[in-house]
Amino acid sequence: MTTRTPPASGSTEPLRPFRQQPRRWERAQVRALRGGHVCCGAQCVKGCEPVLIRERTGWGWIDWTVPADGSLPQQPDRIAVFSPATTRAQRLGLRWLARRPAYRIRLGPLALRPATAAVIVVALMMATLATLHGGVPLSITVPAAALAPLLVEHLPDVLDARAGENARIIDAGPACRYLHRLAALQTALTDAAARSDQYQVRRAQEVGHQQLFDTADLLQSHETRSVSGVLITRERLMLQLVAQTAEILTSTADDAPCASPGRPSREPAGRHRSLLAPSALSRTLNALSTHSTDEGGTQHGRPRP
Repeated sequence: MTTRTPPASGSTEPLRPFRQQPRRWERAQVRALRGGHVCCGAQCVKGCEPVLIRERTGWGWIDWTVPADGSLPQQPDRIAVFSPATTRAQRLGLRWLARRPAYRIRLGPLALRPATAAVIVVALMMATLATLHGGVPLSITVPAAALAPLLVEHLPDVLDARAGENARIIDAGPACRYLHRLAALQTALTDAAARSDQYQVRRAQEVGHQQLFDTADLLQSHETRSVSGVLITRERLMLQLVAQTAEILTSTADDAPCASPGRPSREPAGRHRSLLAPSALSRTLNALSTHSTDEGGTQHGRPRP
């Protein structure tokens, strides 16, 4: 079931791939078409996997499916949200986790990573040279040649599982569609924080990231139907947060020309807006923080990171 949210005092455009850099999508699409198969629906063979393009963000990443007709996808295939509280080592692990999805080469019934196929060739060559010219016995070269491809094939999965402890990944479905709407709101807050150095705006971006992570954590183990009330409340508060943050940026921009010589002063009106907006924003931030503590502080029997 898709969670429906009553209208609130703000709205954002649906999040599209590489919205500020459309040529990046075009380049990524060409590269994906060159290296993989684009799923075209019922005509595809059974077990067909669609080609995904990964867009990395400041709070995680979004995997977009490449449509067969060349248009932009309307909904993401997968969304990942990183934990807001991580150590330096954990952040490095999350960067590894957010790397571009690896394409696989089919060798008969096997599907291998390109790096694994390359290691197999190199390992066989090195084992042959070591045996023929180095005098190394087969009892050493053969196990070494077999172990190297296994490490290259399975080590990334082990590292992904370790780094994934600090990320929440939501696949396609109602949960992903809901998180897509919340990700659009968080993107608006991130853009606002990039344009302003005000504490309230930066704090709004931090609280929004925490809400996005807590919501992804909730959706990983619950159906949207069972937590629809919580989701509606969170989205309503996030909408208010975006609207009030935009109001602060607008009032700041309106106050900027006041210092210019020869312009009429609008200080009283600007001051009135700049005092009211942070107060409303503070109330929304407090509500979100309280809501996060009440609903997500000890979700699923484990403390929130």
